[in-house]
Amino acid sequence: MSIDFMSDALICGRRFRTFNVVDDFNREVLAIEVDLNLSAPRIIRVLKRIIAWRGLPSKLRMDNGPEFISTTLADWTKENKVELEFTRPWKPKENSYIERFNRTYRTEILNMYVFKTLCEVRELTEKWMKEYNDEHPHDSLDDLTP
Repeated sequence: MSIDFMSDALICGRRFRTFNVVDDFNREVLAIEVDLNLSAPRIIRVLKRIIAWRGLPSKLRMDNGPEFISTTLADWTKENKVELEFTRPWKPKENSYIERFNRTYRTEILNMYVFKTLCEVRELTEKWMKEYNDEHPHDSLDDLTP
């Protein structure tokens, strides 16, 4: 599983963050959590929700962002025997699945709309996730969907 954060802003200028989770094997989007602030305990709740549905991953691939180097997340992964795989700084190709996904999400959702509320971001994101997972062909999957 690969994980990453993105940020954008509502029309009023208020910044929001997204926490994105992608299955490296089939490129399925497992979660996009949207909020003004996404703390380590919140990230762990999202991961627990995914694990309840999909099972425990063997590792989480991520960059060295400040959100990912918290002791809370490190302790949780250690307790659950999940390996943390950090990519080297300035090497986005080492986390290519999530970086490619982020580019698509940015192009098709975040740059396409002017959002008034977080609710709008969440609603459009949920709808788009379903389309992405069920209808969007992927070159890397021989034009199949995740």
